[in-house]
Amino acid sequence: MKLVTYETNGTAHVGALDENGAVVALSEFATMQDLIEGGPAALERAGRALAQRAQVIEAPGLLAPLRPIQMRDALTFETHLRQARANRHLFGLASERVDPATVFIPDVWYEQPVYYKQNRFSVAGTGTDVAIPKGETRFDFELELGMVLGRGGRDISRADAFDHVFGYCIFNDFSARDLQMREVAVGLGPAKGKDFDGGNVLGPWLVTADEVDVGNLTMIARINGEEWARGNSGQMHHGFDAIIEHISRDETLYAGEFFGSGTVGGGCGLELGRFLSAGDTVELEISGLGILRNRVAASRQ
Repeated sequence: MKLVTYETNGTAHVGALDENGAVVALSEFATMQDLIEGGPAALERAGRALAQRAQVIEAPGLLAPLRPIQMRDALTFETHLRQARANRHLFGLASERVDPATVFIPDVWYEQPVYYKQNRFSVAGTGTDVAIPKGETRFDFELELGMVLGRGGRDISRADAFDHVFGYCIFNDFSARDLQMREVAVGLGPAKGKDFDGGNVLGPWLVTADEVDVGNLTMIARINGEEWARGNSGQMHHGFDAIIEHISRDETLYAGEFFGSGTVGGGCGLELGRFLSAGDTVELEISGLGILRNRVAASRQ
């Protein structure tokens, strides 16, 4: 099922897409979090409501499919890590670009998923404008796969991890690279390089796990219609099962938490030496998950 949160008259509602792409209201659920926490029984009721098509919504405005109760983003694509670090010269952190194959990667990256926690209040949906932070000259997109937990737990084994997954969506982890490179030099972060209104874009909908082959999804980024990047979710060094196992060690996770895959190889301007400008349209597409589309806006004054 493809689940959405849509807006009418300033109020958010939960819905699902029918086979023609029309939004059918799921009025039993106040929020997507309610549906997720309801477990398999709630999902079954949502499926029946979708089949009955009791209320089809005309021209709804799509919001982010959910407001996660927690957000974490991992770094699981080796090509992204190598190519991003190869371009440190763009920020005066190296004299020239280096060969990505020679970039040093600590052993810990191969041994366990590494991640950071994000600002869950800065979530936006498809079709929204995302403003460049003040003074930023290297504004960037990041093409990622997002996963949402349907069931919590602690010390979850890798063998059981996918039983805890509710669904998947596209994730654009917009980044202010000037700010990011300044702060990570201290050895902490990222922080303001990621934390700004609208910087975490989810959508366009949330696809239930039963419909997604998470190990083989084509991932594409287009800027103003031009393809900048193409990769595959199968290139993740650590899968979501490993991410769930690692993060749940000694820590209780909850239904409705969000996890990002990290950027697919080549899936951001930093790797390509190209950045965004006001007026650009960013389209991220992942097979079976739709197209996430946002326009870059000038800095707020």
